[in-house]
Parts: sequence; C-alpha cells; structure tokens
Amino acid sequence: MKLLAIEASQNATYYISRYQQVQELGAEVYVLNGLGTEDFWDAERYRIAGSKHIEDIVTAAKVWHAEEEFEGVLTFSESGVVTVAVVAEALGLPSIGFEAARTSRNKLLMRQAHERGSAAHPGFRYAPDVEAALAAGEELGYPLILKPTLGAASNFVFKVDDPEEMAARFADATLGIETMTWALMEADGLDLGPNGIIVEGYLDGHEHLIEALAWDDEVYLGSIVDRITVESGTFDDDVHHAPSSLTPEQVAAVHEVVRDAAHAQGLRRSVLHAEVRFHQGKPFILEIAIRPGGGGLDHMARISAGHDPIKCVVDVARGTRPDVAHYAPTGVHTAAMCLISGAGTVESIEVPAEVPDAVFFLKITATAGTVIKRPPAGNNILGFLGATGQSLEEALSTAHIVASRIRTEMRPEHG
Repeated sequence: MKLLAIEASQNATYYISRYQQVQELGAEVYVLNGLGTEDFWDAERYRIAGSKHIEDIVTAAKVWHAEEEFEGVLTFSESGVVTVAVVAEALGLPSIGFEAARTSRNKLLMRQAHERGSAAHPGFRYAPDVEAALAAGEELGYPLILKPTLGAASNFVFKVDDPEEMAARFADATLGIETMTWALMEADGLDLGPNGIIVEGYLDGHEHLIEALAWDDEVYLGSIVDRITVESGTFDDDVHHAPSSLTPEQVAAVHEVVRDAAHAQGLRRSVLHAEVRFHQGKPFILEIAIRPGGGGLDHMARISAGHDPIKCVVDVARGTRPDVAHYAPTGVHTAAMCLISGAGTVESIEVPAEVPDAVFFLKITATAGTVIKRPPAGNNILGFLGATGQSLEEALSTAHIVASRIRTEMRPEHG
C-alpha cells in the first residue's frame, strides 16, 4: 500500500510522527514537499518539487505516480488540504474535490455553507476593513469573536468586548495574517477565497473537540473531548479531557449539528475534526476541518474512545470505508495540554529522562532558536503533553507534575 503525503511548504518536522504512525499501520509513505529540507524523509521515498505552486506540485506528483502507482494522497496539515484535493483529482485517486476542500479551509466560505445548509452556527459577518468590523459589532452585539478566514491553531483569534477592543484586535489580526505561517504554507496558484477577517457572535457555553468520519449519508462521531479551560480574550487551546461529560441527549444533539455542517460543506467521504460549542443549552458548529485534530487528540481518541483517526485517514485516502462506530467511551480518563511559555526565543528545552507510564504523549515542537509569539502577536507553543488516570483530576495532576519538570530557557523579546 503506497500513499503519497503532501505539504506545499514543509512545516519543519512536525508531521514526521504522523507519517510514522501511517507506516506502523502497514503503509509505505512517500512524501512530496513543494518546498522543504533535503533530509526530511527517507531519500528513496522523498521528493521536493522545488516550488510551492500548485501546477508544479501536480506535475511532480504525476511523474512520481506514474512510477509508483499510489493508492491515495493525504495530508495532516490544515495548509495542505486543498492542495491534496487538487492533486488527488489530478491523479485519478479518491478526493473530496476542490470546492469541498476550499469550503472546509476558508472560514467565511464554511460559514456561508452552514447558513445555506441550516446547520446551527453563530451569526457572522465578513469584515474587509475595521469599519465593517465595528458595524458588525453594532449589529451582532458584543462580545464577539474575531478570526482570520485562513487561520489555524487559534492564531489571531480574539474575543472582543467593546468597539475599542475591536479596533485594536482588528489591527493586530490584519497585521498578523500577512506573516501567518499557516497561510504562507498554502500552495500558490489556488483560489482559496477571501483572506481577511470574519466577525462572529460569541457562544457562552462549553466547548468540545470531535474526531469524526463522514461516509456517504452518515457521520460518525468517533471521539469527543471536552475543552476544560476558560479563555479570556484569546483562545489558547491548552487543556482537554476525555471521555466527554456530555449526556447521551447532548451527544445526539452534537451529532446532528456535526452531520448537518459536514453535509453543508459538501463532505461525504472525509475525515473530520469538528469543534462544537454550546450556547443557551444548544450546540452550534464552530468549524469542521478535513484532517485529524492536532496535538495529542488522536492518542486521546484511541485511549478514551477506541477510535483511530490516523487509520481513518489511511482508509479514506484509498477510498475504503473505515471500520468505525458511533461514540462509545472506554472509561479511561485522559488529560492533555499545550506547553505554553512566555514570548521570546527558545535558548534550550530540557525534558526529564524518565516520565511516568501514565504519560501517553509528550511532543516538544520548539527547538533552540524557535521564536515564540504569544497573543496578540501570535500563538506559538513549546509542545504537547498528555496523561491517563482513573479520573480527570488524577490525569491532570500527572500532566501538571511532568510539565513542571520541563526546563525551558528563554531569551525575552525586545522592542
């Protein structure tokens, strides 16, 4: 089984562990980066197109496909989902199609699809300038959420409480999206829709992250993870817990809104990472991405719900129906967090040589020299950590103890 993984612009070494997971499932992973480093992957199964223009990536993929006969194309990068849809179609392999991929990448197009499909969603307005953002504030009422249409990883996502804060955060986000890595890593030559700011109504309830699968007319919720931190003006995706505290009735309501939103986005055979938030007792869709959730969410899904999002990626890429079922928690508690520091440049990170067996995931993504930006200038982190336990409290305690033993030296920002 040969699968082609693609990044238009290589995101350091972030996805190597995911490619290794795919290989552990029995696949041969071939990696094509539009732009990338020479030593990223095994030389016999790695190529660099030398350009991140979509036509050059498609050409390189066609040449390689003629030699290897790939069974499917995949990516784990939010910045790669549209590229993969285009390449897969060009190779005659399973693809969700350009329009569904673009709708699932661009937050404005996504919201418009939710509106057309009657999926429960917050009110929204596109804000091409600060005047439009302020007008949206008057129309929708504060508090509001401000976020980039082509964002990812909570970069430049702000909760704003009044017009003065709206003006300030709009300026921060507008400046930030010009250099935001997730947008810059997209392939050139693709029409991804408006690259700007969307303003949405604030949902005041609890939030949940879901690993799911759309297959024909059904949507399966494989894993539900609770977000257990309370944001202030920014959204640090930092502490999660599974199994979910949702009641069976709430799970059914979440299933309905995720299904409606996925179908509205044109997703019929796709891996889904859905985010749902409650408001006045009812769930609303925040967004649906067409790749697995990041950090340790795939590990949490396997441990707490017996669902493997990575296996789903492999199957969907090949056009094979994954062996999935509706959400059924195992009863094992997991807690995971982002490792967050202050802003500055990383000088060193020292991880304990030994960690408890309960730690199921410890991934340091920053290295010496990494520049860490924190809100409102950005949303970089040091890595991820997850632990199991007999309860939320036990799992979270283990995670906090291990996190406290990680030593990080930072050089503060100046100016």
